[in-house]
This record gives sequence, C-alpha cells and structure tokens, in this order.
Amino acid sequence: MTGLWIAVLATAAGCYLFKLAGLTVPQRVLASRRVRRFAELVPVALLAALSAVQALTSGHAFVLDPARLAGMGAAVVALLLRAPFLLVIVAAAGTAAALRAAGIG
Repeated sequence: MTGLWIAVLATAAGCYLFKLAGLTVPQRVLASRRVRRFAELVPVALLAALSAVQALTSGHAFVLDPARLAGMGAAVVALLLRAPFLLVIVAAAGTAAALRAAGIG
C-alpha cells in the first residue's frame, strides 16, 4: 500500500513540475512558428494513437474486432460530416453496440 501512495505522490509531483515547466518557457520560444505548429499537431497525433490502440488491441494482443472497427469507422464518418462531438461518440458506440447485439464481434 505504501508503494501505491509513493507512486501517486510521485505522479502528482511530476504533473505539477511539468505544468510549471510549461509556464516558465520564455515567450520567444513560444512565438516560434515551429513550436506553435508542434503544439497544434501533437494532441491530434496522440489522440489518433490512443484511438488506434483502443480499437486494435485487447490487453497485450493485437485484435481485429469488427464491432470496434465499425464503431471507429462510424466515428470517422461523423467527424467528416462535422457532427458535434457527442453525436460522434453516440454514433461510434451505437454502431459497435448494434453489431455486438447482432452477434458480430
């Protein structure tokens, strides 16, 4: 139990220090075109990577689950149609749930 609390406190301290580091970056660095472009693209890349991991893995194994893939496809279509985020989530979850209810996936 003590090890768990040490991990929690270390993570909290790390998050605080990471946030503090972001606040102490000089303005000239933040004004750089490269830094701004990097800051715009990194969240998109991270979200795409996390989505792919969730859709294509189960535990440590690679899985091609048709219901998950169809849900991701429905989300992509909803995003391309510029649907509100809540509708994107409902479309993805609804598609996956409907396919599972039909015995697919």
